Amino acid sequence: MIKQFYLFIFLVFSVFSFAQDYSVSSIPENLLKNANAVIRESSEDYVLKSVSDMEIKQTTAITILSTAGDQYSLVVIPYNPTTKVSSIKVELYDAYGKLFKTFTKKDFSDYTNNPSSGLYVDDRILVLRPISTKYPFTVKTSYETNTSNTVYLNNFKPLRSYDIAVQKTTFSVLNNSGIKIRTKIKDTPLAKVMHSEEGNLWKYSYENIPAIVEENLAPSIDYLIPKVEFSPEKFTLEGKQGDMTNWNTFGKWYYEKLITPVSAVTPEISAEISALNLSGTTSEKVKTIYQYMQNKTRYVLISMGIGGWQPMPASEVSKKGYGDCKALTNYMRTLLTAAGIPSFYSVIYSDDSVLTFDKDFPKLAGNHVILMVPTEKDPIWLENTSQRVAFNHLSYSSHNRNVLAVKETGIEIIDTPIYQPEESKEKLVGKIKIAEDCSIASEANFEFSGGQYDTNLRLFSLKNDEMIEALKSRHFNLKIDQLSINNLKNDRDHAVINYDLSLKANSFSKKLGNDMFFPVMPYYQATTFSTNDERVLPFETSFPFQDDYELEYSIPNGYVFGEVPASATFSTEFGSYTINFNIKDNKLSVHRILTIKKGIYPKEKFKEYVAFRKKTASNDNTKILISKL
Repeated sequence: MIKQFYLFIFLVFSVFSFAQDYSVSSIPENLLKNANAVIRESSEDYVLKSVSDMEIKQTTAITILSTAGDQYSLVVIPYNPTTKVSSIKVELYDAYGKLFKTFTKKDFSDYTNNPSSGLYVDDRILVLRPISTKYPFTVKTSYETNTSNTVYLNNFKPLRSYDIAVQKTTFSVLNNSGIKIRTKIKDTPLAKVMHSEEGNLWKYSYENIPAIVEENLAPSIDYLIPKVEFSPEKFTLEGKQGDMTNWNTFGKWYYEKLITPVSAVTPEISAEISALNLSGTTSEKVKTIYQYMQNKTRYVLISMGIGGWQPMPASEVSKKGYGDCKALTNYMRTLLTAAGIPSFYSVIYSDDSVLTFDKDFPKLAGNHVILMVPTEKDPIWLENTSQRVAFNHLSYSSHNRNVLAVKETGIEIIDTPIYQPEESKEKLVGKIKIAEDCSIASEANFEFSGGQYDTNLRLFSLKNDEMIEALKSRHFNLKIDQLSINNLKNDRDHAVINYDLSLKANSFSKKLGNDMFFPVMPYYQATTFSTNDERVLPFETSFPFQDDYELEYSIPNGYVFGEVPASATFSTEFGSYTINFNIKDNKLSVHRILTIKKGIYPKEKFKEYVAFRKKTASNDNTKILISKL
């Protein structure tokens, strides 16, 4: 009787929350500002019936205000053999809230849920893009899902992107299973959740959240928005029951059910290792195996297996030569196992903003997989999805956070390396000849490490003409007449990219009577930011780096340098800057170092940061005068 009572409350809560006027005139004025769309009302209602039975009812009504909001009209409904979808209905309302079109499941297109064509997957999606020729209009979508995969209780987030406002959104959990569900609430300045508990029924809601405008250096949207997380202590994933009481019980299940079945060291894999004739230290052996794996495989996104969480078997990767991050990491792990070297499959959040796992909140989460190899000294970290990335190098979106290292004894949460700006460097050494016609001829060597190594790896996927165009675009501030790139090298042992750049550019200098003047930093446009508008969001310098430039200028015969500018050095909490000038044998040497630290700062400090970058830009824009004798 008590369960029936709570079920009645649950159904009433779901139904009456949508008895709403969908006319645009009923949207509060503050929600229209800066919005391309407004979530009028949304509900996600879970009924956890048992460890292997969960029902979800979802309804969303969103008003598309203009063509800029068309992306929010797309309806995408996922399903698979263990997740059945029913009662699908999509309704379109005009600006006055009048219903003018209805769609059902037969109107949807049904696709394999995998961007990589030609590969078998068991996840599918239903897709519908409702179209209206008149704006604004409202799309209301409702459907029910029944699934045995009880590990997935979505995070409750009021929104997931910029430029969209929220009138009302609700989330509820009716727990009739007797299973303990762990919850965690994260409020932010954007909004605080309203919540209540009535026996087994938990209700959460957000109301009247204005659209967020993406500002320069805004952190990841996931960092900014509030959320409520859920994690059941007992669960089922694709017919396999698990225990998430703590990270160790969850890790043992993960290792036994997801990793071990796909990690067999087959005779073929043993033969692969034998053929490598491994020798040397552990690190040298790991490098040999890693670069062998890279040369043999390619990355392909695959969403098959247990809910997209289980890798395809290592034996299949060995035969076919492709896989996604899960498959390639597990294949590399299995190769190491065959060589007698232990390593750990490690789940991570890969994102510009740092997202970490909570040591007190076990949950199936993360969006990427890497490999950690313990050694007597520091761990070796392997990114397995790229054929070009260097040994023991993680991208900037994987450092300064933690991973879930899956072991036979459970999950260990381990921190990844923290790259300092000096380890993410562009080193430029250039010689520049200034001609009397104001053009320049330049010979320079560029060297990139750390995160700047990552951003330059794309050069190796370009044809020569594409590479030239890419570098012309990079140095867009120069009026380039000729450009060539030579000695391009990816040092996969030390994570360093080098190349020599030769160029000729016109109109670099400016005439001033018989004299000439030129900017001291030729290769890049100085970066500045505006503080014209009142800052709303915190800001993040997510990419720590250091640019170290050494330049030598030669000038035409019959010219001499004027007064040498004063050197400058200054430092802030955001970073530091130094520039030094020296004249010798009628040549000017300039040494400039800009260092930017990683950090997230309150909005009140944005003006200080802009002032710092304006000061660095001002020094970069220093003009050098040369006079004709």
